[in-house]
Amino acid sequence: MKPDIHPEYFPKAKIKCACGAHFEAGATKPEIQVEICSKCHPFFTGKEKLIDTAGKVEKFKARRAKAEAAPKIVKKARVKKNKK
Repeated sequence: MKPDIHPEYFPKAKIKCACGAHFEAGATKPEIQVEICSKCHPFFTGKEKLIDTAGKVEKFKARRAKAEAAPKIVKKARVKKNKK
């Protein structure tokens, strides 16, 4: 390990969220301000909304069925001619 190239490590850095939550974690800065944390993020709070993305699964299944119903194109294999 090379000396004097690593930033200073703060094992008890104070982290402040916009929602008002405070907690400590290890970081290279003594204080960090974040916009969202685990206490206010919808995934962690249980307020996550699942959005139906305009029937994407149904659109995929329709495309797949259309592709299977279409006539299949068979490509002919090219044969290399040997030069003598």
